[in-house]
Amino acid sequence: MSHHTPSSAPPRHIRRIVLLGLSVLGLAGALFVVRRPLMMSAPRCMSGRWHGCYDTFNGVVLMTLVALPLSVLVVWALAHRRRAVGVASPWRMSLAEVGLVHGTVPFLWLTMMPGGSPGVAPRRVSLIPLRDLVTMGTGGIVGNLLVFAALGFFAPIRFPALASVTRVLALGAACSVLVEVAQYVLWLDRVSSVDDVLVNATGAALAALASRRWWRTGAQAPSDRPRPAPVPAG
Repeated sequence: MSHHTPSSAPPRHIRRIVLLGLSVLGLAGALFVVRRPLMMSAPRCMSGRWHGCYDTFNGVVLMTLVALPLSVLVVWALAHRRRAVGVASPWRMSLAEVGLVHGTVPFLWLTMMPGGSPGVAPRRVSLIPLRDLVTMGTGGIVGNLLVFAALGFFAPIRFPALASVTRVLALGAACSVLVEVAQYVLWLDRVSSVDDVLVNATGAALAALASRRWWRTGAQAPSDRPRPAPVPAG
């Protein structure tokens, strides 16, 4: 008699390797697509010039990619430090902190870039919901969805108090309101629109839903406290 045992699921480490490989392939494909505009900004960025690098979309994207190895090194250092003192989930917490900063700061930088006539063109405010969505276009909507996506993805993982889609939505809306107010006050020749707030907050909430598997399982874990040392018997 021959017994057929059902094939078990692949080990966890194999799935992680597959996901890592797919991530590397996706990143390589994205770099291949944007290689030409990024290389146009590379000489100015590498020479430290402000104009043509830090005040352009291509330059900011290039510097974000260049800083990626440094962010990975910071994650490793934080995780090993926490692991040495017995902090629970050191890698999860460290990755969430660095990912939140690395994924949010570049988009905030882009949103705070001035328009063509800062300080000259009249300030513009749009308070009618959904009116500006048509003029945004697909690229504008996708860009606004990504502004606080890293915040929505990593904040609930790092801070158990934010482990709620509603709270992340409110956090994204509050941060977006601050950005729109700053654009108006600094007179950056950009439109302060309520639609930007709605789309930014929606992007944060969608990102929170994407990471729900991780922040719900870690919601009960202590945030940043060392594990208590075992008491010797006797």
